[in-house]
Amino acid sequence: MRKNTMCVQGGYEPKNGEPRVTPICQSTTYKYDSSETVGKLFDLEEDGFFYTRIANPTVDVVEKKIAMLEGGIGAMCTSSGQAASLISVMNICEAGDHMISTAAIYGGTMNLFSVTFKKFGIDVTFVDPDISAEDLQKEVKENTKLIFSETLSNPSLVVCDIEKFAKVAHANGIPLIVDNTFATPMLCRPFEFGADIVVHSTSKYLDGHATALGGVIVDSGNFNWDNGKFPGLSTPDESYHGMVYTRDCGKAAYITKARVQLMRDLGSTPAPQNAFYLNLGLETLHLRMERHSANALAVAKWLEKNENVSWVNYPGLESNKYNGLASKYLPAGTSGVIAFGVKGGREAAMKFMDSLKLAAIVVHVADARTSVLHPASTTHRQLTDEQLIAAGVSADLVRMSIGIEDLADILEDLEQAFACIK
Repeated sequence: MRKNTMCVQGGYEPKNGEPRVTPICQSTTYKYDSSETVGKLFDLEEDGFFYTRIANPTVDVVEKKIAMLEGGIGAMCTSSGQAASLISVMNICEAGDHMISTAAIYGGTMNLFSVTFKKFGIDVTFVDPDISAEDLQKEVKENTKLIFSETLSNPSLVVCDIEKFAKVAHANGIPLIVDNTFATPMLCRPFEFGADIVVHSTSKYLDGHATALGGVIVDSGNFNWDNGKFPGLSTPDESYHGMVYTRDCGKAAYITKARVQLMRDLGSTPAPQNAFYLNLGLETLHLRMERHSANALAVAKWLEKNENVSWVNYPGLESNKYNGLASKYLPAGTSGVIAFGVKGGREAAMKFMDSLKLAAIVVHVADARTSVLHPASTTHRQLTDEQLIAAGVSADLVRMSIGIEDLADILEDLEQAFACIK
């Protein structure tokens, strides 16, 4: 299947007389006729479901679809995007380990890495996303286990040079994890540029309608976890019958361990109902991302010419410093998120936002409806001034998520809101 068809039909093939639409399996447990069969399920000798905390038929459909879309060998859905980021790192890091992350990332992820991971004994070095490969290499330590970045950073819209980060990571025998939430596999497939693991907050574009929290981890199956740096994957797991994931699961070692060890222990399980909503959203992902990107580019060009706007940041603009990287990694569009500054600073920005009628002020981004937010006082509120600067979040930055409404209506709303601050 091509990606557009995967969105609609991937992951589920109903047999004769079965439901055409993926059914919601709202059950925690599953019946079997023999103890032997259940034992084989626990030993991973047979495929099947035994408890929804580990796997569920409805969730399984969505996992297969997203893995197909990203070009990975397997995926595991989580209860939120934050849970996906947490498990993606903890699957290969433990106390005493070190990781590298770009500084231009979502505020919640920044707090997870800099505060909570520190309590877990995992050290994090934050680097400028524009760092040279030579300087990035200098930040790698003997105990460094991974590099983390976002394809399109939230909300500063830095385009990650995936190949640069992947080459440095692989030169040191460690994986590159990329958060692909804003780009989605319709605009960028990080595995094609060397990334090893992809995570998403599925609550954003993949769902597309702001109906269900969720996250996902996708495994490329390409990384060699048996290189001596990851004993959690290459030595016996006594909590799971002495399984050696690299030996017993092959290319699926990483995603299998994430499920049978971490999901088992942490319980960040998605609800079947939420997986059903996510699947409905995925069916139109290819159509929505095309409209989001087209509308956003038009709005960005309009904002560039507006006298009330001091600056516009959108990688799709030819004037943007990341336009070259966007052309390489995101040739089909750069999503619907725009960052810009309103002349007059924070006070003018607040008045502009309060005057919008079509666009709503919400603590969310990347769904069908146009929305707006002031990150410095909301999503990135807990960061220090230094962290805000490193994340590319200025006091006058307004983040606008352009929806799939009629473009003329969006522009008219912007025009009347700007008129209110004159």
